[in-house]
Amino acid sequence: MAEPKADLHAYLRYAREALLWKLDGLPEYDVRRPLTPTGTNLLGLVKHLTGCEVGYFGDTFGRPFDGPPGWLTEDEDPNVGMWATPDESREEIIGLYLRACAHSDATIDELPMDAGGTVRHWPTDRNQVTLHQILVHMIAETHRHADIVRELIDGSAGLHLGNDNMAPGDRAWWQAHWNRVESAARQAGRG
Repeated sequence: MAEPKADLHAYLRYAREALLWKLDGLPEYDVRRPLTPTGTNLLGLVKHLTGCEVGYFGDTFGRPFDGPPGWLTEDEDPNVGMWATPDESREEIIGLYLRACAHSDATIDELPMDAGGTVRHWPTDRNQVTLHQILVHMIAETHRHADIVRELIDGSAGLHLGNDNMAPGDRAWWQAHWNRVESAARQAGRG
């Protein structure tokens, strides 16, 4: 039997790897371009999750991150952590993300699952948390964003290279599937 903390930590690491894999092979424009009405983009997600790692596993448990990124410490655009400025390089953002993850890993390794902390930006009726709660929260937070954004860019989908965890099928099969779903939606929409 595996230890619950080790299981959760493994899922978080897996989610982090999947997130970074979503950037592989894409040009600068594609990792930065807004793909939803709210401007969601892949590199911005890495930047956002850097802030989440720093905040949830650092500040929450009284373990400040050495050299927090400027967008977390300065009063700027409230959405600055969701997109990369032209002077922020992909390498810089990914490097900072990896450092934040290493800091988070140290917190996870050193604290027990029931270690208490405070998420200052959450409502007071639920801002007292445990490491267990933050691990679950960060697994969900890390997994929830990047899949559809990458698929919108070039059709790449799935968990990671070599294991897409998708139904088997080539592009023609997926196009036929898309057509089938579109046809069903149109039929249902007619009443």
